[in-house]
Amino acid sequence: MQERQADQEAILKVNNIEVVYNHVVLVLKGMSLVVPKGRIVSLLGSNGAGKSTTLKAISGLLPLEDGEMTDGWIEFNGEKLAQDLPHVLVRKGIFQVMEGRRIFEDLTVEENLTCGAYTRRDRSGVKADLDKCFAYFPVLKNRLGRLAGYLSGGEQQMLAISRALLARPKLMMLDEPSLGLAPLLVEEIFAIIQEINQKEGTSILLVEQNAQVALGVSSYGYIMENGRVVLDGPVERLLADQDVQEFYLGLGQGGGRKSYREVKHYKRRKRWLS
Repeated sequence: MQERQADQEAILKVNNIEVVYNHVVLVLKGMSLVVPKGRIVSLLGSNGAGKSTTLKAISGLLPLEDGEMTDGWIEFNGEKLAQDLPHVLVRKGIFQVMEGRRIFEDLTVEENLTCGAYTRRDRSGVKADLDKCFAYFPVLKNRLGRLAGYLSGGEQQMLAISRALLARPKLMMLDEPSLGLAPLLVEEIFAIIQEINQKEGTSILLVEQNAQVALGVSSYGYIMENGRVVLDGPVERLLADQDVQEFYLGLGQGGGRKSYREVKHYKRRKRWLS
């Protein structure tokens, strides 16, 4: 189903990778995906499917958790990645905003933003990009001297995204940006994510539990189960798919809302793998 993706110039290609933790636990089992330049691509799936592990394989964070990529390859901007260190990948243009935001709580907002630009040498460019961040997230301008740990959850997410922007990424990977946020704030942040993609041309790989909001800003989506992709396609196709409607959008037959807890896991596994 990846033909339409392959026709577009890709900034990221993940080909048939396997990831093992602690030399024993096989988490990713032939995982493949493509992110075209300038597009937003969603990676969906239940807890434990391997979404965050996929991002960590791309951003070089696996060794920090006793993980290792044992097969396959990753290509970024036409260059095969040789399992480079995370700071090297940041310089190449890959930045991951991790689940739970992971800001430096004991540093001020301004100090957190400065950390995002640590690989850059163009001070004037950093100042211009800082102004862009304040245009996207005006509330941060009034919080520069405040300790980041005292920000609200939504403000911390804004700070985490702004810190990523200051690294001038070609590819931004967002891991569960809606986690713990109120619905109205989720809507606001995803609108800004879409605006960043359109105005800055930043390619985005989005891991998200909220399939409705993720597919709403994406052009293409992948759905993972047990370490591999079981379904992928343009967003329009996924939204029309009966399984996606039932298992990820909560719509049963006839359009009624359906609780995920009512769905038998083996039922969708049998349907997707048949």
